[in-house]
Amino acid sequence: MLKNKKIILILFLGIQILLISILKSFPKFIEQFYSNGLYVFISKSMRYAFGWIPFSMGDIFYTIASIYLIRWLIINRKRIVKDTINWLLDIGATISIAYFAFHILWAFNYYRQPLYKSLNIEAEYTTEQLVSFTKRLIKRSNAIHNQLAVNDSAKVEMPFTKSEAFDMVSNGYETLSKMYPHLHYQSKSVKKSIYSTALTYMGFSGYLNPFTNEAQVNGLIPVYKFPTTSCHEAAHQLGYAAENEANFIGSLAAIHNDDIHFKYSGYTFGLRYCLVEIFRRDKDLYYDILSTVNKGILKNYQEVEDFWRSYENPLEPMFEKTFDSFLKANNQSAGMKSYSYVVALLVNYYDDKVL
Repeated sequence: MLKNKKIILILFLGIQILLISILKSFPKFIEQFYSNGLYVFISKSMRYAFGWIPFSMGDIFYTIASIYLIRWLIINRKRIVKDTINWLLDIGATISIAYFAFHILWAFNYYRQPLYKSLNIEAEYTTEQLVSFTKRLIKRSNAIHNQLAVNDSAKVEMPFTKSEAFDMVSNGYETLSKMYPHLHYQSKSVKKSIYSTALTYMGFSGYLNPFTNEAQVNGLIPVYKFPTTSCHEAAHQLGYAAENEANFIGSLAAIHNDDIHFKYSGYTFGLRYCLVEIFRRDKDLYYDILSTVNKGILKNYQEVEDFWRSYENPLEPMFEKTFDSFLKANNQSAGMKSYSYVVALLVNYYDDKVL
């Protein structure tokens, strides 16, 4: 009987893969019935269930699961040869259950309608639009930097702790929700990952645990990055799986925060992406525009760059390539390059708006 159940679960895995390949072609259906329907209930329920706990339950879950897996492999090591079929059935049945949980709890959001369609904005932009927007963004970023730093050459120091930054995330989303009700962020669940050191060596600032809906932030990254990273992971919690969309929403949430330091982090976050895009298109123009950015802002960028450089290791490219493959397998054809597409959203969103 148990063997039959395992076979059924494995067959169910095949059915799941087939259904998902079909559902990918119906983003409006997923947008309406999952992302703005079932998922809203699931997400809120898990944030209420785990958000109040001061440590990451998701990380604890992964730890226990890893220990159990190692123990299972040790105990069943002889079965690999003697009872290969049942061993493979165990593996297949487990993957089927995990695959189902992963998708029903969060991953169907990978196949929802693109955000630019929901916002009714363009997905493309010209170099002229990019340069015009970047100049506006520099002016705004410089102005806020001048309010916060002792001079235009000094980097901005955040006056709050990393834990306090978590408590401030909801404020920006509350402001955004007045314009976009679906961005209402109720019951915060943003935490430092207990695996922050490992995340750093892997090159990641944070991640969303799909099984507990906890936003995990790398506790070692500079405080300057905490506002936008926390807001980025909160965007994932709200169902925006695509990295470019989470970056865009995260920057908006930081910019709309009442705290001026959050605003600074949000504006300069977007500016960095725009500068990189200009560099890709016209290096001479990039250096001309870069000279108009306050040196203190560049020092904040350098602070982050120095942090990541201090943890560079031979394995980091492998982890990045793995994540890149994961993104491509989940409806993000550009992989990690999709991060740069946040520029298109920013340029077109602010086309008729005041920064």
